[in-house]
Amino acid sequence: MRAWAFCRSLLITALMGGLASATLVRMAPGFDEDERELDPRLSEASRQAIRDSRVADRNLLKFYPRYLGGLLRGEFGVSHSLHRPVAELLAERSPVTFRLAAWGLIAGWILGLGLALAASSKSLRLDLFSSSLCGLLFCLPAAVIGVLALFAGAAPWWAIALAVLPKVFTYARNLLEKVYAAPHVLVARAKGLSTGRILLWHVIPSMAPEMLALAGVTVSLAFSAAIPIEAVCDVPGLGQLAWQAALGRDLPVLVTFTLLLAIVTRAGSAAADLATQAVRPEGS
Repeated sequence: MRAWAFCRSLLITALMGGLASATLVRMAPGFDEDERELDPRLSEASRQAIRDSRVADRNLLKFYPRYLGGLLRGEFGVSHSLHRPVAELLAERSPVTFRLAAWGLIAGWILGLGLALAASSKSLRLDLFSSSLCGLLFCLPAAVIGVLALFAGAAPWWAIALAVLPKVFTYARNLLEKVYAAPHVLVARAKGLSTGRILLWHVIPSMAPEMLALAGVTVSLAFSAAIPIEAVCDVPGLGQLAWQAALGRDLPVLVTFTLLLAIVTRAGSAAADLATQAVRPEGS
């Protein structure tokens, strides 16, 4: 029953996300225009052919059902700007983005948890440095972080790590303060247990459910950050594809990308919920 509810929720989320994406792109200024028409070498017949190629996308009530029908047959349409099947583009670029997001997530979590643990050690300097760094990163858009990583010569996944870092640090820092003030941790300290043993046997188990819930949030955060970062750093992944499609108002690519992002986000959230329930003590 729970599996059916999840599948239904995933389907509704993906369909509504795709429809919202199609509506926003269709209603965007300049949707009916194509830069290729500005080429003075083109004849009027060629310009008309370009206009006719986008006629099928103008009526959303016809486009979206037709798109969903193709989706059931395993077809994602053809990119207007790149003139290639969308399924082929996804198969080519997905591994790049998934690898980039995975490395960024791993590095962001290691840095975030490391800084949170260091800040909880009652060192005022470490706390001030960590809080100031994460506050600064919170204020910077992902594209700006990507530019900084590009100028520093760092791998693009470092930019994703820096985008994930503030979220992990802030949540983990606040949670550590709460757990260290819990009665069972205070009793363990009063008994003279070592810092490492308290961390491993009392603090981490208490934090695990909430941190697993955060993991689902950071998955969608990493994929969202990958869009501008890949565009800025010229990484041939899904983010760069989505950026190019947005500039070219490429409706089939944008709708497919939105569906994929909605599925990844919802699946990540569901996986985090299941993991949270598995590690949460009974009765809590």
